[in-house]
Amino acid sequence: MNSADSHADGSSTEPVGSVPVVLYACIHNCGRSVAAKVLTEHYAAGRVEVRSAGSEPGTSVNPEVAAVLAERGLSTDAEVPTRLTTGLVQTADVVVTMGCGETCPIFPGKRYTDWGVEDPAGQERAAVERIVDDIDRRVRTLLADLGIDVATAS
Repeated sequence: MNSADSHADGSSTEPVGSVPVVLYACIHNCGRSVAAKVLTEHYAAGRVEVRSAGSEPGTSVNPEVAAVLAERGLSTDAEVPTRLTTGLVQTADVVVTMGCGETCPIFPGKRYTDWGVEDPAGQERAAVERIVDDIDRRVRTLLADLGIDVATAS
């Protein structure tokens, strides 16, 4: 666990089910959290259940984020911005926040990590590519921390 991680009650987090559940939360659930979800699904290949949500969900996926992911062979077609709810947080083992601040509920026994990732909204293509690269690195590190070898991912 890195210094940005914390457990609300100081305990270690064991997955609730047979695979860990990771929730990515940001403000609009249009860019950062969608990229993290799609990248995690790709690398984890079913070894993690992945969800994403936003405290103030937008109406559609950021087209620049979708284009950057598409260039990597990853689709955002199934992604729809979703509202962050208490239930989503309660059923997660790991909650990764990206700019949703105090709107994310805290529950004992959960692993919380805050990623200081820049919002891709309104950014030029090169900036969005850097943001997605940053998220990609963070996703790989998180999966490694969960004991999931991404080197064997397709």
